[in-house]
Amino acid sequence: MIEAIHRKPFTVRAVDIDGGGLIHPVTFVEYILEAAGEHAALGGLAVTDLFRKGVTWVLSRFHVEFRRWPKGGQSVTIETWPSGRQPLFAIRDYSVVDEDGPLAVATSSWLIVDLKTRRPTRIEEHLADFPLLDKRALPDPFAALPSLSREDARVEYPIFSSDIDLNRHVTASVYIHRALETVPNEILFHRRPAEIEVNFRGEAFYGDRILSRIERLEGGDAPRFLHRLSRAADDKELTILRTSWPSA
Repeated sequence: MIEAIHRKPFTVRAVDIDGGGLIHPVTFVEYILEAAGEHAALGGLAVTDLFRKGVTWVLSRFHVEFRRWPKGGQSVTIETWPSGRQPLFAIRDYSVVDEDGPLAVATSSWLIVDLKTRRPTRIEEHLADFPLLDKRALPDPFAALPSLSREDARVEYPIFSSDIDLNRHVTASVYIHRALETVPNEILFHRRPAEIEVNFRGEAFYGDRILSRIERLEGGDAPRFLHRLSRAADDKELTILRTSWPSA
């Protein structure tokens, strides 16, 4: 029988670190999502399992708080568990630890989408037998993130073949990567995000180009930003993010 909490060990590889010798923020997110996918697969709910039913997983919301940053060669363990269900959303939480204690906590919200209509289906139709643990690592009601009120900078990016996942659309971590690239260099190269919140709102595909816009938020002790990613051809909104960058 599948366990309610799944534990996935990782060792931070040389290709996973940045110029400071610590794990890259986007790679950290990828570790977390990889653990979620492995747990789902153990319960017969991998993306390829759902394909046979004409549906698939789509990430709707993601929120992570970083406490410490592992370095190259360090071993970490990600604990993940389904923490709640709504008619159209499955909630999953995460705790990342090493031998010295917590590294990060995160939560996420997932849809199961019909492959033909691209519309959500009812969660209980697919998850009735999957264990559920009433425990949140990072409580979040997933209220809508605000839209940008101005544009401080923008960068346009192509979609590469390596950006595409099994659903044949741009994978979640790519949006985060493209968003962080618009952060001013004096922050991007000298600080690390303490928090990343993401609201996925649309799909991009191979051949599209993405516009990544950023607005620096006023107030607070640490720099905070709103990010908006859209499809360049028609400005269709794809993702809204909010990030914070305290001093080291």
